[in-house]
Amino acid sequence: MSGALVYGLEPDLDAATFEEVLVESGLDPRRPAADRERLDRILRGSDLIATARRDGRLVGVARTLTDFAFCAYLATLAVARDCQGLGIGRRLIDETRAAVGPEASLLLTAAPGIEGYYEAIGMPRVPHAFRYDRER
Repeated sequence: MSGALVYGLEPDLDAATFEEVLVESGLDPRRPAADRERLDRILRGSDLIATARRDGRLVGVARTLTDFAFCAYLATLAVARDCQGLGIGRRLIDETRAAVGPEASLLLTAAPGIEGYYEAIGMPRVPHAFRYDRER
């Protein structure tokens, strides 16, 4: 695999490119990847979109909802399967934390079976969280 990884903030990421990384990461069954209009609404409603690109190709994205003052919810972390294991997810989390600033806590809900990844990178587990699942 050639090319350096380039990290950045992309507030105008388009739905088609977002869909590609969702599919390439395997996260598409947990997101409405086939619904471009809904993906566009998801992106437009995000406060922070951190990305990783290799040779122009989007290979990772971290999508966050935040007030930049107290709390941040990392709603999507996706890394293309062929780029997993390169530290991209950890770096996207670091980029997100830097962008939201030191006053904001960062929270996420891990996909079932992925909890070990977050433990391995040293992200503390929160035992007292609650959630209503979406209806559709």
